[in-house]
Amino acid sequence: SLSKLQLKTGDLDPRLFSRLRHLQKLDLSDNLLDKFPNSLTLPDLRVLNCNNNKLEDVTALKQFPLLEELTYENNVYLTLNDDYKVMFLLQNLRLLNGKDITKLANHVRRVNSRKLTSKVTAHWEKFFRDQLPEKHTAEQVKSIRKKFLKSVQTNVVYGPSSLSEFTRWRVKMIAEEFLAYSLGLELNSDTEPEEKTDENEEESTESPREAAEDVAQVGDFSSYISNVTVTPSKRKRNHSKSSPGNKRSKTQANTEEEAALNPRKSSHEDVSAEPLHFLQCHSKGNSREDFKTQLWSCVFEPVLDSGARKDPIVSSSRTVATCGGESVCLIDCETGTVLKKYKVATEEFFSVAWTTLTMVLSDSRKKAHNILAAAGRRGIVKLIHVAADFCYGEIKAHKKPIATVCFSPTQETHLFTASYDKRIALWDIGIPDCDYNFKASQLLVLETASIPLRIALVPTCPEQYLLAGCEDGCFAWNIQLDKGQKSRPFEAIFQFPDEESMTTSHRVDGLAFLNDDVVVSKSSKPGCIYLWSWSRSFDAKGKGCQRTMPAVILAELEWSTTDMSYLTLSTCPAKEYVFCGDEQGSVWMYNLSSHTTAWGSAKGKRSERRISPTQILTWPELRVNGEQPPEILVNNVVADPAFTYLVVLTSVNITAIWKKS
Repeated sequence: SLSKLQLKTGDLDPRLFSRLRHLQKLDLSDNLLDKFPNSLTLPDLRVLNCNNNKLEDVTALKQFPLLEELTYENNVYLTLNDDYKVMFLLQNLRLLNGKDITKLANHVRRVNSRKLTSKVTAHWEKFFRDQLPEKHTAEQVKSIRKKFLKSVQTNVVYGPSSLSEFTRWRVKMIAEEFLAYSLGLELNSDTEPEEKTDENEEESTESPREAAEDVAQVGDFSSYISNVTVTPSKRKRNHSKSSPGNKRSKTQANTEEEAALNPRKSSHEDVSAEPLHFLQCHSKGNSREDFKTQLWSCVFEPVLDSGARKDPIVSSSRTVATCGGESVCLIDCETGTVLKKYKVATEEFFSVAWTTLTMVLSDSRKKAHNILAAAGRRGIVKLIHVAADFCYGEIKAHKKPIATVCFSPTQETHLFTASYDKRIALWDIGIPDCDYNFKASQLLVLETASIPLRIALVPTCPEQYLLAGCEDGCFAWNIQLDKGQKSRPFEAIFQFPDEESMTTSHRVDGLAFLNDDVVVSKSSKPGCIYLWSWSRSFDAKGKGCQRTMPAVILAELEWSTTDMSYLTLSTCPAKEYVFCGDEQGSVWMYNLSSHTTAWGSAKGKRSERRISPTQILTWPELRVNGEQPPEILVNNVVADPAFTYLVVLTSVNITAIWKKS
């Protein structure tokens, strides 16, 4: 055991370690190691613990071929891609960070390698074979080798985007082997030959994602699963109503327990999505009896290595942040595992948002990291560096509760906070240095006539206009920072159809953009969802502030007749979907891909009839300890950008995760 000795990489002397021929267990946890020297040898090492270091790379671990158990938790720079690298490099590895990875590792070494090898070979045959003349010079070989390696790493894609770094690493390795063995071209000595598989071996039909399920079971909570039954039968609707003027209270809560309630899958319903997990991970006082904590906001984590491709479908992971009560949770949607949890004893969180900051490391190198902002009743924004498990700062943004927060898509340090003090503030949260020192500053204050509930930046000009749904209408502000004026009134208020005429006065509790121009907004007064055109409604050329502008309505969506407020909506722009939950636990889904082209044309007319939902996902008959939870309101429902998962947040402390079939 060499734990807690402040050891750095230079302290591991190969001359000393190479003499430890029979060492089987080594504990290097809680040190300052950033990498392993390549020549420690240790030919008989079976168990290695490197928890709580600063490791940035795992490839040097291939020098320990007999390693069976490896742990390197809380090494902030290691990712899922590194897990897959060690599974490939260490053929005898059984346990990784305490989990049995035998099945997944076999898939990585065999099926994954075979698929990539065939893709690499096909890429050579299709694009490069004819470029190499029969009699070639060393210079020609060098040139084509360089071009092929670059092209194959860019164009050969396989598996989820979250593993793209691992895939590129394997593709390069396979391509170099291919060039060496098939064509006699030079092979880089630092790559490992791919494991050869028996040609007659039956190929596994599992995808890496399916195999991963075996790795990450929610085992700690299996005692609760037996008490839960789920029947996907339809609920009866009982139309209980709250008086329109009464606000639903956002009840206080907290939890440390993750009770995973696994449903039986429906076989008799024709559904395009199936319930995957029901989680009770925001409970007050860890109580499994807590069906009162309201869950409010969720957002999928961006993928760090989506690189220059700003395609939204490859820029999100299967990890989602949820908030409610005194806690914020990070959940893996596929496995239902609660990966991380943050609690603030006196807080009630209402909103979360992600941004990616390029931070400077202690050795002056730059690295991108995801930062989560969480805010709520106390008016304070908490800033969390998720990979480091560290809440590194807070911004005392408002003296009253913060209803919602969002980051600018173009300025990664710009954060908008909308508060019950009837102000929307724009903050520059700064970039923390290697010691997490940061400086936040307020750039702008937008004055609202009533409490702002939802905010959205206009996609075509996110640095110029912000839209907000408020308690008493829908407003727009000019947010350009070069205008000098730090505190600004609204520039426009939008009119919507009322029973007989047009009105500006109504609560807008749902607001999102479906595409660059189409706005989706929900007014609790008429109980319907409108789609309207930003460009045709907002007159940018007009002079003066606080102008009234009629919203140019494109269509109306048929939705629940409830007058219950704060059941918000969301959109999946890449798939042209709108989602909204109701007062009975159901999720209304609208596929609008057949309408958007017509709306986009200059003469786009309003759809005469209300558009019905493509599908309504009904809440399964969920029983906990033999009893059904009380009335279920769906406060929020969010899909990942590729619409693989649908996360449903309820008023009864249950997060439901559906997966598209």
